[in-house]
Amino acid sequence: MSNFIYIMVAGSFLTAISQILLKQSADEKHDSFLKEYLNRKVIVAYILFGTVLLANTYAYTRVDMKYGSVIETLAYVWIFIMSITLLHEKITPRKIIGNLLIVTGILIYRL
Repeated sequence: MSNFIYIMVAGSFLTAISQILLKQSADEKHDSFLKEYLNRKVIVAYILFGTVLLANTYAYTRVDMKYGSVIETLAYVWIFIMSITLLHEKITPRKIIGNLLIVTGILIYRL
């Protein structure tokens, strides 16, 4: 597997981390409107988004678009796992079915 594919997999993981940070920040009470949008978690999340954007742009120079789009869907699976472990969200049948469909699509596309 190409190192560029590893960059994209890491990017999907970092995207999930940034989504979790944004969710955690949204759940917190903030003193002002400005602090709601300019706090550490939000800033770090958007820095991660920007970093992933640059990394994926670079990786797409060596990875076929057909593989890149499939790799990026892994972010949904990472978010599912992190929302359960870090945010202690409930597992619902719809979430399980949705993630199974994503993984099935990745496997079908890969084969």
